[in-house]
Amino acid sequence: MGSRKVTFASDWQGRNITVAGLGVSGISAARALAGLGASVTVVDGGSGAAHEERAAPLRGEGISVRLGDAETLPEGTDLVVTSPGWKPSSPLFAAAAEAGVDVIGDVEVAWRLRGPDAAPWLAITGTNGKTTTTQMLASILEAAGLRTAAVGNIGTPIVDVVLEGDDAYDVLAVELSSYQLHWAPSLRAHSAAVLNLAPDHLDWHGSMEAYAADKGRIYQGNHVACVYNVADKATEDLVREADVEEGCRAIGFTLNAPAPSQLGVVDGILVDRAFVPDRQKQAQELAEISDVRPPAPHNIANALAAAALARAFGVQATAVRDGLRAFRPDAHRIEHVADVAQVAYVDDSKATNTHAAQASLAAYESIVWIAGGLAKGATFDELVTGAAKRLRGVVLIGADRALIREALARHAPEVPVVDLDRTDTGAMSEAVRRAAELAQPGDTVLMAPACASMDMFTNYNKRGEAFADAVRELGSARA
Repeated sequence: MGSRKVTFASDWQGRNITVAGLGVSGISAARALAGLGASVTVVDGGSGAAHEERAAPLRGEGISVRLGDAETLPEGTDLVVTSPGWKPSSPLFAAAAEAGVDVIGDVEVAWRLRGPDAAPWLAITGTNGKTTTTQMLASILEAAGLRTAAVGNIGTPIVDVVLEGDDAYDVLAVELSSYQLHWAPSLRAHSAAVLNLAPDHLDWHGSMEAYAADKGRIYQGNHVACVYNVADKATEDLVREADVEEGCRAIGFTLNAPAPSQLGVVDGILVDRAFVPDRQKQAQELAEISDVRPPAPHNIANALAAAALARAFGVQATAVRDGLRAFRPDAHRIEHVADVAQVAYVDDSKATNTHAAQASLAAYESIVWIAGGLAKGATFDELVTGAAKRLRGVVLIGADRALIREALARHAPEVPVVDLDRTDTGAMSEAVRRAAELAQPGDTVLMAPACASMDMFTNYNKRGEAFADAVRELGSARA
C-alpha cells in the first residue's frame, strides 16, 4: 500500500488521504484532492477561533478537519500529504511509517498531477535570494512572450496552478524551499538553480549535511541545465552529486568574468558564455548592471541565475534585458526608503539570517547598521569580522542582541554600539533616531537585522514597515 505511487488524476479517486496542516498549502491540497474524488481528512495541532474559522469552509465542502491532535494517524489513511513546515520527526509521520503509509508534500502532489503536456518547471532554491530570483525569472519569461507564473514557496500554491490545466502555461518559475524539496522525491525539473548554501533551518533538518542534501534534490533528473554559484563551491558539489538526464549541463554564474559554460560580468555588462554557439570564443551581452534593481552584488548574482535558467529554456538575450528592466523587487529587500540629511536609509528587513545580512552589508561602503531580533541559533563572529571596516556604528534591538554585541566587542571594538533594551512599539523609532545621530553625510543607515522578527514584530514585513515609518518621521522632523 505505502509503495504505490499516484501518478494520474484518476488514481486519487477513493483514496483515504490525511493532509497535515491547515495553512495555505494544506488547504489548497485538501481541496484539490477532494475535488479529484479522494476522502480527505485535515489534521492540525492548533485550535481556537482562528483555526475554526479556517476549518469551517472545508467542512462545508465535505472535508473532515480534526483540530487539536497532530499526532494520531486517522484510521484507514493510505497516504499523508504534509505542509512544508512539518518536521520529519513529527509523531504523525512516525505513525505513518509504522503503518507503511507514504508521506509526501504538496509539491510532490502537484508534480504527480501534471499531465503529459504540462508546462516544464524552472526551479530555484537556496538559503537566500529565492523569491527575488524567481520573480526575476518570471519577468524575463514574460518579456519573451511566454505564458508563465512565479509559483511554489513564493505564495501561490503550486497545486492550484497545475490544476489550471496543461495548456494554461508555457513554463513555470518555481521557488522551492528545503522543506518542500524534502517531501518531493519524484520532482524532475527542466533546469534548476541552487543560489547559495549557508546554515539555516538546521533544527528542522538535523544537520548542515541533511539541509544541503535536501537542497540538492532540486537537481535530480534535470534535463537541460544545473545552475550553480561559482563563488559557493557547495552548490557545485551538489551538481556533481546529482543524477541528471544525459546531456544535462553544469552552468555556473559569477560576478567575475565568466569561463566557458558560465554567465558573469565584464565591464559592467552581464554576459553569457554558456548558451552561445562557440562558448570558447564567444560571449553574448545580456544586460547592463544598471538594468538590475537594486544593483547590489548579491542581487546581480540573482539576476545572473535567473538569466541562466531563462537561457537554458531558449530565451533570447533581449528578453533577459527587458525582463530585468521591468522587474521591481518586493518590499523590504534592500529597499531604499529615503535620504535624510544626505544619509541614505535602506530597509532589508528580509535579511533574517547572517548570510543574507552579509550580502546586504557588502553592498555599502560606510554603514550605520541596525541589527538584532531572534538569532535562531546563529553566531555572528564571521559576519562582524567581514563587515567591521564598513561600520560607522551599530544600533542593536531585539531579544538576542547580546550575541551581536559580544561579536562586535571581539572583532570590532572600536565601532560605537547603541544597545536598545526595549521592545515596545516605539523601539524602531528610537533605533532610527540613534542611527541618525551616528551617521555622517554619505553614510547608509542599513536595517539588515540578521535575525528573525517575531520577538518584536508579527513578521519581517511589519518590521520593515516600522523602519520606513520611522525614517519618514525623522525626515519630517528635520524638514
